[in-house]
Amino acid sequence: MTSLTTFREAVNLALTREMERDSTVFVFGLDVPDHKRIFGSTRGLLEQFGEDRCFGTPLAEDAMTGVALGAAISGLRPVHVHIRADFMLLGINQIANMVSNLRYMSAGRLKIPLVIRAIIGRGWGQSAQHSKSLHSVFAHFPGLKVVLPTTPQDAYSLLRSSIRDDNPVIFMEHRWLYDVEGELNEEEKIPLGSSVIRRTGDALTVLATSWMNIEALKAADILAKRGVELEVLDVRTVTPLDEGLIASSVMKTRHCLVVDYDWVFCGFGAELAALISHRCFSALVKPVERLGFAHVPCPTTRPLENVFYPSAVNIIRIVEMILELDKSDLSGETFYSYEHNFKGPF
Repeated sequence: MTSLTTFREAVNLALTREMERDSTVFVFGLDVPDHKRIFGSTRGLLEQFGEDRCFGTPLAEDAMTGVALGAAISGLRPVHVHIRADFMLLGINQIANMVSNLRYMSAGRLKIPLVIRAIIGRGWGQSAQHSKSLHSVFAHFPGLKVVLPTTPQDAYSLLRSSIRDDNPVIFMEHRWLYDVEGELNEEEKIPLGSSVIRRTGDALTVLATSWMNIEALKAADILAKRGVELEVLDVRTVTPLDEGLIASSVMKTRHCLVVDYDWVFCGFGAELAALISHRCFSALVKPVERLGFAHVPCPTTRPLENVFYPSAVNIIRIVEMILELDKSDLSGETFYSYEHNFKGPF
């Protein structure tokens, strides 16, 4: 049975179900019990499970990551919430040197069932220190699994899979996704390491991450009006990576655009482009194109943000360039604006 729900409700429901199922699961982090409850995603957990299993922490990212690691080694299943992914870097020693390595260094004797939820993405002019998306950084370290859900179903099923995994998982949620609605089936399981095709097509494959799937699907709808059918593939799990589905899609369409919510230079998109160039070289009609952030810090003002962050318009223009199409008249189209939805940072 399915129901219509939002991304935030799906995250909340996944946490609730896992905490009901397993008494070793607990949720903690800065502002977790705050009145806004991490965009509403932790609402009701304190009241239902008590302050021993849902509690706030000081501004001490390195120390609190160490607490999470110690709890995981001791047999608990912590979900550590970082309301800004940017400040996970204050705990990078714990994450890169300890969390990612201890299972390997113990020859598998130690389990590290730790989930780190991290909020990414632009908001209300939060600029260079509050807007990063660092999935490529964490995917670089062997031993970490990195997940970027897009839909409410992804948020629910992938978070439950992450909590049950005996390896550390970085679970990255774009703040603009919290109001996105979609069908949710509580019984549906999604294993880590599986990508999904959001829209089938034969003209070109768009490989997208996180919010970029929303923009890519909008671009696909517009281009379909002129008979150009894009295939939109949501990577969804950065590591482990579903190389087979990605390669099969590009082999079919013979064109590829990688749209990553990250800097283009040394980003995850470069890894995807290298994968496609290696596995699909004989099928490619043209080189893989990439779209992402310019190699400058995230800006503050709305006009600069609208130029800096990739959009459906950018995707349409690059697809037109790749396929040698005339430019579409977009004057009558309506594109997503978050201006009226966003109510503040938390």
